Amino acid sequence: MMRRSIVFALSVPALLAAGGALAHHGWGSYDAAKKFTITASVERLEWANPHVHIDLKHDNATWEIVLAPPFRMQTRGLTPAMIGKGVRVSVEGYPSTRSATEMRAERITVDGKTVELR
Repeated sequence: MMRRSIVFALSVPALLAAGGALAHHGWGSYDAAKKFTITASVERLEWANPHVHIDLKHDNATWEIVLAPPFRMQTRGLTPAMIGKGVRVSVEGYPSTRSATEMRAERITVDGKTVELR
């Protein structure tokens, strides 16, 4: 009985970590058949793992844009200052199938420079 308890106690963290990894890497909740572009000024920037997020005001709604991880953004030449609040950007990507105002961005254009995110 003691051995079962130990195995169970050690298994729970592993299962939780695996579930988080699956949730993070799943892009199935975005409609790849409906690519579109939003051009607007950044309302909010969240530069954090696992993905950078920005909010853009578009058609009287606030859109949450899911970008690449911070490390990838930096290795491709983007810094938080470049996409901070008030900066005009253009993002191209796919709408969420779960939220009417969420997009997974494939590329972002800032100050005339286009950066591939995936």
